[in-house]
Amino acid sequence: MTRKIRLGAFLPGGGQHIASWRHPDQPADGAVSLQFHIDLARQAERGLFDAYFLADGLAVTTTEGGAARVAGLEPLTLFAALSTQTTHLGFIATASTTYEEPYNTARKFASLDVISGGRAGWNVVTTATEASARNFNLDRQHPHAHRYQRAAEHVAVVRKLWDSFEDDAFIRDKDSGAFLDRAKLHRADHKGTHFKVEGPLNVARSPQGHPVIVQAGQSEDGRALAAATAEVIFTAHSRIGTAQEFYADIKARVAGQGRDPDHVLIMPGVSPFVGRTEDEAREKYDRLTALILPEDGIALLNGLTGGTLDLTGYDIDGPLPPAPPTEGMKSRQALIRQIADENDYTIRQLYQWIASARGHYTIVGSAVQVADMLEEWFTQGAADGFNILPPWLPTGLTDFVDLVIPELQRRGLFRTEYEGRTLRANLGLPFPVNRHAAARAAAQAAE
Repeated sequence: MTRKIRLGAFLPGGGQHIASWRHPDQPADGAVSLQFHIDLARQAERGLFDAYFLADGLAVTTTEGGAARVAGLEPLTLFAALSTQTTHLGFIATASTTYEEPYNTARKFASLDVISGGRAGWNVVTTATEASARNFNLDRQHPHAHRYQRAAEHVAVVRKLWDSFEDDAFIRDKDSGAFLDRAKLHRADHKGTHFKVEGPLNVARSPQGHPVIVQAGQSEDGRALAAATAEVIFTAHSRIGTAQEFYADIKARVAGQGRDPDHVLIMPGVSPFVGRTEDEAREKYDRLTALILPEDGIALLNGLTGGTLDLTGYDIDGPLPPAPPTEGMKSRQALIRQIADENDYTIRQLYQWIASARGHYTIVGSAVQVADMLEEWFTQGAADGFNILPPWLPTGLTDFVDLVIPELQRRGLFRTEYEGRTLRANLGLPFPVNRHAAARAAAQAAE
């Protein structure tokens, strides 16, 4: 089978760009409008996207930049509703290993996976920010290393719980009265450093076995966690060279874990301003950029540099000062610094450039130019697919679906119809064999 580009759609109803809610095309209340999210999901499915992705936060904070991100909808609740309005589109929701217990996480995602017919994915995050910590009985956030140690064990427990029932555990024979084969129900019996969980989980396995595991860390700890656990990795790069380094490093780490590198998909984020011509795309970029309030831009920079950068008193048309070390998003802090230094950006120029993509790749051009960029990264060892971040909605998504998707299809790089009905099938990922069924089969084969 010819390798194809995989595509996720990152579609917060409030928009990606910090000023997107001010754009005349976008509803100002999109973040909390169910109908708007339904429309976006249907649009993404029309474009044959693999999945609708949503990030999530656990605090109200203006350091994320922009009023559109002050409040929104909890992703799993939203996706349960959207799954009833779609047929093939997957749904990747963010949930925190820092502030959730494994049993809760396993139960919620298993439920979404069953409701959607096997179209759920879990974006594993460790949740930075002091504001989030103060909402969960802490005075300060846990150190970066501690969060990742907890995350590794959290994922391991969740996967044990997802294997509580073997695929054929439920008999449901009305004539005999046999409902469940109890030999195919298993407890987790986990006792570790951070968690003690007996199990079993009270949700059955779904048509895709269990939700797809997604991860987005780029620090050393993040890479280690991704290589050991992730099936899809979202990553942020502003140039192809660093993307290629990350791609090669992760694939090597995955192989070192005894896993198949082809079963771990690396999908950098891309924020495209698409026009029928480059001039038209540039006009769209300039129009949205002009809507940024300086205070929102500065707040965005502070949030992305770990909440440690106070720009009070600095000339925004001057250079970005050094940011103190953070226990927050270390890799994103480093990326923002890199973008500023490589482009010699002032504070204003920097927040204007990252206002849509937050360190992900931003491209302004025609459909052909956008497709050229995606093809180059895909064929030159930088990506297996992309997480598309339309700058504003719904027009940014419509532009990509109507202009870029046909160009990718013309080049034979993207599907013309869905391959299957589950997220795994469409991503080309293998079905996860239940560990208990596998152990029984191995024991029988050894007899």
